[in-house]
Amino acid sequence: MTLNLEQIKEIIPHRDPFLLIDEVTELEPGVSVKAVKHLKAEDYWFKGHFPGQPVTPGVLMIEMLAQAGAVCALSLPENKGKIAFFAGIDKARFRGQVLPGDTLELSVVMTEKKGPIGFGKAVATVNGKKVVTAEISFAVAEPKE
Repeated sequence: MTLNLEQIKEIIPHRDPFLLIDEVTELEPGVSVKAVKHLKAEDYWFKGHFPGQPVTPGVLMIEMLAQAGAVCALSLPENKGKIAFFAGIDKARFRGQVLPGDTLELSVVMTEKKGPIGFGKAVATVNGKKVVTAEISFAVAEPKE
C-alpha cells in the first residue's frame, strides 16, 4: 500500500510546517511502514542549522521516523481518528549528515504493543546508507474535542 501527502493527512494530524513526511511507499498497518522525505534547500530549518553548512537536525529526523510510525499505528481501523503521541526514544544514533537535496528513506517496524503503548525499531537511510537508528515508543489516544 502506498500513500500520497493527502492520504497521509487523513491518518495523522500533522500539518505544514510540521508534517515531515512526503509519501508512504510501503505500509502494512500496525506492522511496518516505509516513507520518504525529500529534503529541499528551502526547508525552514536549513536557514539556521547551520548558515553556510546546512544539515538536517537529528531531532527532526527522529520526528520524521515518529511520523512514519504514527501512520503505521493509526492506519489500523481501531485507531482511525486517534493521535499517536511520542512516548520515548532509546538507543538513538546519528551516523551521517543529511543535506539539502537528499532523499531520506524512513523505515519503522513495530516490535511490541502493550495496550495503547507501541514500540518500534526505526531506521533512516540516504542512498542505502544508515544515517539514523533508534527505538521509538508512542501512546495512542483519543484527540481532545
